[in-house]
Amino acid sequence: MIEVDVEDPRHPDARSCIAQYVAELDARFSGGFDPARSLPAADDELVLPAGLLLVARLHARPVGCAALKLHGQQPAEVKRMWVARAARGLGLGRRLLDAIEDRARTVGVPALRLETNRALGEAIGLYRSAGYREVAASIPNPSPITGSRRTSHPPHPRTARPEPHPRRRCRPAARRR
Repeated sequence: MIEVDVEDPRHPDARSCIAQYVAELDARFSGGFDPARSLPAADDELVLPAGLLLVARLHARPVGCAALKLHGQQPAEVKRMWVARAARGLGLGRRLLDAIEDRARTVGVPALRLETNRALGEAIGLYRSAGYREVAASIPNPSPITGSRRTSHPPHPRTARPEPHPRRRCRPAARRR
């Protein structure tokens, strides 16, 4: 059974998920991953009222996380989206993203932003299928894909997701030369 709960970022399960997230990015990015060069998400920014961290557990073991960093009535940031390799293919990434969107909608966030990297094809596919579209990057990044999505629409039923609204469709990213 998979459970998704708000967790203090200092909890051992949260620390484990974030450490595995950083290690995976470091292994997958051609130049490694330097957390200091990414948009920050300190522990105090991932507890209410500044934000929150969700931890997904499968049979009581932490297998995924996602964070929401709030900025008042400005777009909030989706941070630290990660699912353990052993738990991929179970729809957990979608479930975490839906949960983050629901939390954002509940507190009146007008839109969400996220930043990912071209090396993370499965994440890009998830975000595009959820209606995120590319926007300009907010920090210099050699391979950024920054997404944005409004949260003002009603929540999707968990059993079926409707076709995205035409204005939310994403065009394939332009390739860099």
